[in-house]
Amino acid sequence: MTVEFDSEITVPAQGEVADKARFRGLTFIAIAVGAAGFTMFLHQGLTSNFMAEEMGITARQLGFLDGFRECCGFFALIVFVILAGITESIIASLMLVLMAIGFGSLAFVPDYAWLLVTSLVWSMGFHVWLPLPQSMTLALAEPGREGFRLGQMRRAGAAGAVIGILVGLILSKNGIQIRLIYMVAAVGSVLAALVCLGIPRKIKTKCQPVIFRRKYWLFYLLSFLEGGRKQVFIVFAGFLMVRKFGTPLEVMLMLWLAIQVISYLAGPWVGKLIDRFGERRILVFYFSCLMLFFLGYAFSLDKRILFTLYVIDGSFFIFVIALTTFVNRIAPPAEHTATLSMGVAINHIAAVGMPLVGGLLWDIVGYQWVFIAGSGAAGVGALISLLVPKVAPKNPAVEVS
Repeated sequence: MTVEFDSEITVPAQGEVADKARFRGLTFIAIAVGAAGFTMFLHQGLTSNFMAEEMGITARQLGFLDGFRECCGFFALIVFVILAGITESIIASLMLVLMAIGFGSLAFVPDYAWLLVTSLVWSMGFHVWLPLPQSMTLALAEPGREGFRLGQMRRAGAAGAVIGILVGLILSKNGIQIRLIYMVAAVGSVLAALVCLGIPRKIKTKCQPVIFRRKYWLFYLLSFLEGGRKQVFIVFAGFLMVRKFGTPLEVMLMLWLAIQVISYLAGPWVGKLIDRFGERRILVFYFSCLMLFFLGYAFSLDKRILFTLYVIDGSFFIFVIALTTFVNRIAPPAEHTATLSMGVAINHIAAVGMPLVGGLLWDIVGYQWVFIAGSGAAGVGALISLLVPKVAPKNPAVEVS
């Protein structure tokens, strides 16, 4: 049975994209991604200490908070429907402004209830923004270089993240309060919103941009497993460092700085590996390594080992490019944004559930079981990745069985 919510997305055909227009479009996307990376990873570097020390919340409260805000992954589909017909770069700009409002508001939250509200605001903007740079990049990339171009965008995001984390590190070392640093993060999001206005306006959604097709089941399943993996790292690994091992803000920022430097250097290289070897080998390698990383979190008590695992684990998000290039190979260009958006929504089924379950596991049976469960899910991901075709079809309209 196939359930379809059809869409028609106007993207410039490859032959219609002049080199000058392509270069300009990709450049503006890269700058916007870099500025958004500045904002998001400055926030990410602050969040574990902010939650554990500034707000004083428990693992169960943290799990509920992240499960609550990850619901925006579903609401993002509704927002796309409401904004159908608007140029994607304009949608991106609007959502980045929403992110700026949310991050700026974190400077003033008085309690847990208001923390829920402000997190919902920035999370909505982020989740609508999330698939847009990828789809716009695929629309402008040269045939056969999609992985490379996506790797470049990852590199731009990592460069912005490095700058953001360095700014956060400098400010924190000079005694600037963590709440005020969130105002700096908001400025980066405003800059990204302005830059998006320079991206070509041909990339737009004409009709309802939601697609669920049975033939894309493998992409949906891998997106679901990736959603669970993401939350194990983002929500609980950093919280483990601060709550159990007392890692100060400066050290957490330095760990995130190392992650982003590695991501910056590795982005185009990983993209080339995907173009050369295909998604199957990359995804099997990715999920297999995650199994070991999560077991390390569960059983190691050595800070040096945990810090090393944290940096490598965070750097491995670069391999998720393989899911985007997989969509490029199995879906026609008119369905890229819609399919990626559905992937984000399915990703968030796990992203909503995992923090809730993880928070309960942490409080009831101990933090180790959060990471043991994550390791099991990563093992399933490695097995499922074996079903990805060794050589993906060159014609994007061809189904993958």
